Amino acid sequence: MTKKLFPGFPTRAEVTPIPTVFFIRVMPLIEDIAELKTILHIFWLLSRRRGYPQFVTYNELLSDPILISSIGKETKPVDEKLRYTLQLVVQHGIMLHLELDRDGESEDIYFINTESEKKIIDKIQQGKLALPGLIPKKEVTAKTVPPSDIFSLYEQNIGMLTPIIAEELQEAEKLYPAAWIESAFKEAVTLNKRSWKYISRILERWAIEGKDDGKPGRDFKREGDPDKYIRGKYGHMVRR
Repeated sequence: MTKKLFPGFPTRAEVTPIPTVFFIRVMPLIEDIAELKTILHIFWLLSRRRGYPQFVTYNELLSDPILISSIGKETKPVDEKLRYTLQLVVQHGIMLHLELDRDGESEDIYFINTESEKKIIDKIQQGKLALPGLIPKKEVTAKTVPPSDIFSLYEQNIGMLTPIIAEELQEAEKLYPAAWIESAFKEAVTLNKRSWKYISRILERWAIEGKDDGKPGRDFKREGDPDKYIRGKYGHMVRR
């Protein structure tokens, strides 16, 4: 079925304000089209909202027919797609995430990442600001950084995350101890081999051969060979 062309904007169309910095700093970070659609939709929702403070909830977004029809055109269940998309939005520092409790069940709420919203989250966590029907959970934190340390390690030492790399990093977290992952990043940086394929090869080797005393740079210090991880069966997969 052929889609109908958009007929054009009316003369006095309502305008949704978006900060100029979004186009300068945020747009280059976004590679996932669902993430872009989601953040623009949240800007639109909040621009129409009255009251204080202004935020959106996960359940609100999940039940929004406009957003869901926009991002849910894949085989992946739409709730999983939305969760992953919101994770990217928080990971890139566009939104702030706060997990609260509503009648014994978790309620995820999202704020635009500004200094004033950070102060609002602090007040909520300290019990100085109450949201109707919502109470802070124990050890709740506002997430302004990636929800996983491995994401931070990647962005600080290699570069910008992509959805595919993010999935590979999450899988690595399930397979290897956190200390191993940090050590592998350190060793790769020391050898100036800033590639996730190279780091994953280090982890694969440690998983097969063992890792002495959990100390980073075990083989590097002993063998002095920066190419040791690109030999063998999977060596051709590692980018130099």
